[in-house]
Amino acid sequence: MSHENHEVKEDEQTEVREQKKVREDRLLKELKDLKGEDILLVTESDQLNLFGQTFRPVFTGTIFDVQQGHITLYPVIIKIVNAPFFEFPTPLSFPLEKIAHFTPNFDPRERFPLT
Repeated sequence: MSHENHEVKEDEQTEVREQKKVREDRLLKELKDLKGEDILLVTESDQLNLFGQTFRPVFTGTIFDVQQGHITLYPVIIKIVNAPFFEFPTPLSFPLEKIAHFTPNFDPRERFPLT
């Protein structure tokens, strides 16, 4: 790779990192403003496994804490098909970069299909 191509590639990587940081900073501020509110949160994983139970990564709960890099919900309900209102006994934290979608002001007891 030529020196110019290497510099262009480094510039592009720097720009991508800066754009990602701006997105994460915006997300962090938005989530901090919602602290104490109920949300629906979906993570990037196709499925998760907990206590031998496989489920889609859909959670509802109250934003308990927001820090650089993660959000904590408590109480938090894991939306499992055969137990759609399973309340996890402890706070759960999620890395900000793994959040695929969230909906603020979402009633955690709302029923919706998980299939």
